[in-house]
Amino acid sequence: MKDVPPSPPDLARPSRFAILLAFGSVYLCWGATYTAMSIGVRLLPAPILAGSRMMAGAFIMLTLCGLSGKQLFYSRPVMIRLGYLGALMLFGGNIGLVWAEEYLASGLAALIVAVVPLYVAVIESMLPKGEQLRPRGVFGLALGLMALLVLLWPSFRTALATHGHPIQILAAIVVLLGALSWSIGSVLFRRIRLAVDPLVAAGWEMLAAGLCNLALATVTWQWRRAIWDTQSVGAVGYLVLFGSLLGFSCYIWLIHHVPVAKVATYAYVNPVVAVVLGAAVLHEHLQKSEYVGMVAVLGAVALVTSSQMKSGRPTAEIEVGPVEREA
Repeated sequence: MKDVPPSPPDLARPSRFAILLAFGSVYLCWGATYTAMSIGVRLLPAPILAGSRMMAGAFIMLTLCGLSGKQLFYSRPVMIRLGYLGALMLFGGNIGLVWAEEYLASGLAALIVAVVPLYVAVIESMLPKGEQLRPRGVFGLALGLMALLVLLWPSFRTALATHGHPIQILAAIVVLLGALSWSIGSVLFRRIRLAVDPLVAAGWEMLAAGLCNLALATVTWQWRRAIWDTQSVGAVGYLVLFGSLLGFSCYIWLIHHVPVAKVATYAYVNPVVAVVLGAAVLHEHLQKSEYVGMVAVLGAVALVTSSQMKSGRPTAEIEVGPVEREA
């Protein structure tokens, strides 16, 4: 019988500093995307801002994956599924948010997007053989609904007071619909279980979303409204380099080294970062009731994300997948 050599020490185990640095990158990079989008959409129509970001991100991501030897092309059914997931999540889930930030404070938009884990939990519970929430998660959903009403009440009150200027209400509804589109795509991605490298999948999904955005910009004659200057180019550059590439790469790295429930904390840290940066950079200020709503939304997300499903798995496992969480 051959002697079995002793196992070498786990040199691949990341240091605490590396984990903290990765979490900081995800929290800050993705939280700041709301500020960058708010700056960019003032100069570029929403489909051009989102489309430029997606196309550039897809090109860089797929190029890096190809240079590292990853398989880029798969069977036609797999490529089609990546395409419609990209259209559903990164186009449907992002274009409305970008457009709405022309009318909503970036911090408020981020807080509305924070309902994604609540959407995912509800969708899962409604599907055949779907995961059912335990009482703490159900309480979190109820709290989240009340928190949304508190968050959106100032916009409703303003619309009623101005007699016929409901653009903020419309923008909030569009953000909610976009979050729903993202959530449906997230659940589908989990159930389809494509055997594709997550970075490659993100590259093709970004490409699909970019094409959808640029097609929308073309058919709606948006190109002539685009103003390309240092601010708009800087906004696109930030979204590509820090939102799509650095933030997502750190996110994927964390998924492989840290329990997924901890990684899911981005869902309630990013909105806080967005609110802080919105106040510091864009001079945005939420009303008192909106701050109450912020605390309630984050509490609801924390309850739902950390609650155990009846199968025994943390709810976070159904909302965090190998795709880019666009903000």
